Amino acid sequence: MAAQDYDVLIIGSGASGGMSAYTLTKLGLKCVMVEAGPLVDFDRARGMKPVYELPYRGFGKPGRLPHVLQANEFNANQWVDEKEVPYTHDPKDPYNWVRVRMVGGKSLFWARMSFRLSDYEFKAKDHDGYGENWPISYADLAPFYDRVDPIFRVSGRKEGLKQLPDGLFIEDESPDSTAAKRLAVAGKPEGMTITKIRRSLGNGNLASSRNLLLPDAVATGNLTIIPNAVAREISIDKNTGKANGLHFVDRKSRREMHVKAKVVVVAASCLESTRLLLNSKIANSSGVLGRYLCDQMYISNSVVALIPEAKGGKAPRGMVGGGGYIPRFANLNKGKEKNYIRGCAFDFSTGGTPDLKFFPGWGKEAEDAQNEARGAGFSATAMGEALPRYENHVRIDKSVVDAYGIPVLNFQVKYGDNDTALIKDSVATLAEVCRKAGFEVIHTNDTPFPPGYSIHEVGTCRMGDDPKKSVLNKWNQSHDIKNLFVVDGSSFVTAGTQNPTMTICALSMRASEYLADKLGKKEI
Repeated sequence: MAAQDYDVLIIGSGASGGMSAYTLTKLGLKCVMVEAGPLVDFDRARGMKPVYELPYRGFGKPGRLPHVLQANEFNANQWVDEKEVPYTHDPKDPYNWVRVRMVGGKSLFWARMSFRLSDYEFKAKDHDGYGENWPISYADLAPFYDRVDPIFRVSGRKEGLKQLPDGLFIEDESPDSTAAKRLAVAGKPEGMTITKIRRSLGNGNLASSRNLLLPDAVATGNLTIIPNAVAREISIDKNTGKANGLHFVDRKSRREMHVKAKVVVVAASCLESTRLLLNSKIANSSGVLGRYLCDQMYISNSVVALIPEAKGGKAPRGMVGGGGYIPRFANLNKGKEKNYIRGCAFDFSTGGTPDLKFFPGWGKEAEDAQNEARGAGFSATAMGEALPRYENHVRIDKSVVDAYGIPVLNFQVKYGDNDTALIKDSVATLAEVCRKAGFEVIHTNDTPFPPGYSIHEVGTCRMGDDPKKSVLNKWNQSHDIKNLFVVDGSSFVTAGTQNPTMTICALSMRASEYLADKLGKKEI
């Protein structure tokens, strides 16, 4: 590769890396972006096949993706192959690490949930006394949220909720179903609010870094993208102590290569960024790099119910249909209202048909019960906030390397007592609210999937004002290396119950503008 003088190296092309490139290139900085996977032409690369032509009839070869519960034989190639890039954990404490290596990253496949964090998250310690506050408040990030929302075309309904700040929405004017309204009335004594799901509309087809961020960055003429570049180690100038580039492996040729830049932005997603920093043996004078890993406890079908008036195809117009969102409703007053701290959110749908497994009996008896309930269903997915705990961490497993010879991550993560109490009470509360709304509850589940299943992992490279307790400052800048920035979800201090994508984008935009200003002043 011919040597070229770049201002900024961006490692990763997903939401955080894409937003950094989008921001920096428009400010005139010359950027190079490395991505571990290819630039996929989906129209050319996708093919349609009948199930009977697939070797495993659509289920996929056993053992290739044991932790990716979303994977099957139809979509297996979109996920990182765990045989090629493994990770380790205690079999008793599994972790589901879901990864994507393509230009666009996981933003190609997210559910488009587009929420903001609030000061219940940014200033959580002030609220309930646990852990650490973020070094920023909602007011600091709100102007950047306001600039991110229009790019992603976020739809929603303004509610004025402190725990779920409003955005600059394309107004969702669709009516609530009668079932949702009944749920709202029944949930009011518990502090529940029913609102619309806030979702990125994108361009109607995609809402990803690949189509909303990277094209504008490339159009400036200031972005070079290097696909199939597997990051191995951030290089450090021995004379200055500053980061000066990246050693990487070409995925196809397996050649060892290096790219240089004045500033390094790490945006490989929470855990890959942490793995890279740990393998580089940098930015960890605090000793907390890799610590405080957390996400959201995820339970699909946490509550499944039937709306009696809709059974037998007798639902009046407007009774069912569509869905909604229940923001966190517990512990909103200062202090501890429950036997746990923090809270849980739910998204729900009405009008579907529950799976056959939720009906008693066998054969025709179960089928008849399901047919009677067709279109009368209610189901809710829980997203409970897991606490950031020092003991939940990742570290380098020196005994195992991936296909490129790079040491892998070992996970030491489990849910704690507070997490368990929170999710049990939240599911029980929603089930009782459903009963008060006149629904017939046929199933509840308060056991979350293993950690990582929500694919919202955050916290391993946390920001903070104290260099002894954090890896980054409030600008996503390393305390140890002033020209090193980490702009993905690893910088979070708390997880909240919300999808993190909009916050990641806002943080990346904010950090990138700060970076550009400091680089222009030659202060980094």
